[in-house]
Amino acid sequence: LQLKTLYNMSNNSKTNVKSTEHLVTTYYPLVLLILGTLLNLLTLMIFYRSTFRNTKKQPIIHYMRAIAIFDIFMLYGWNLDHYLSSKHGFILLTYSIATSSRLRRPWSSREKGDLMIISCIIILVTLFNFYFLIFACFYRSNGTIDPNAQLYQIYPLWNNINLGVYNCIPFIFMVIFNSGIIYHLIKRRQIRIIQQSQIQHRTISITLVITTFLFLIMTIPATIVAAFFVTTRTTNLAKILDSILYTYHITSFPLYLITFKEFRQEFIKMVICKINNRRIVPAQVAIATVRTHNQL
Repeated sequence: LQLKTLYNMSNNSKTNVKSTEHLVTTYYPLVLLILGTLLNLLTLMIFYRSTFRNTKKQPIIHYMRAIAIFDIFMLYGWNLDHYLSSKHGFILLTYSIATSSRLRRPWSSREKGDLMIISCIIILVTLFNFYFLIFACFYRSNGTIDPNAQLYQIYPLWNNINLGVYNCIPFIFMVIFNSGIIYHLIKRRQIRIIQQSQIQHRTISITLVITTFLFLIMTIPATIVAAFFVTTRTTNLAKILDSILYTYHITSFPLYLITFKEFRQEFIKMVICKINNRRIVPAQVAIATVRTHNQL
């Protein structure tokens, strides 16, 4: 009887664990989607405020805006992942290149060049993935859609390609350029050259280095699992790594808030402005009511 009781308790605990896992895997993506959309939209709103409108002076803001936009899209479904993940990685890479260039030559400003680079990345990566629209699925004779390609088996081949395009190539170049950024930050700290423009580039550079390392740490493990263990049964570890990958795309706002002084100041101004507006409107209504009564 005791053995039977223990067996039943064990089964109940396993059932509870599975139901908890099911709830987490079901609702976490939804929470991530809602929270990520709101935070990234808020990031975009702040980057379009007066402090960041002078993009000729700080063209790197274009990259930050682009990353916020693709972070939103990345949260909306696996079918867009291969299009948008590669763009995100390469835009982050060119963000590293641009920041490294600004640290070497803080007086330089090439806004049109930065916009051209972002546009070229979007076009090239879209063309690179365009065959998905042609060969990824086909119509059967009865009118239904078959999701399997007729010419060749896309998966797991594409997972290996995605690992290289999304992670390995950006990883190599990010390490090179971020090493240069870290070197220049240390060198300037030792020399103690303090100018306003250099301080601003230093702040953006620190933000970039942290963003890059988060990108590498949070996205590479899940991509490796997808590339090399696609045929095995999906484990809890794979689900956790996949959740971490998508969690990366909501980290920009808290990261900018902590490390980017101008961003933090604009956010505080925006919050204070909203609070003051809420206080002013009722006061104006009360004054108008008093005046109306006095006139009567």
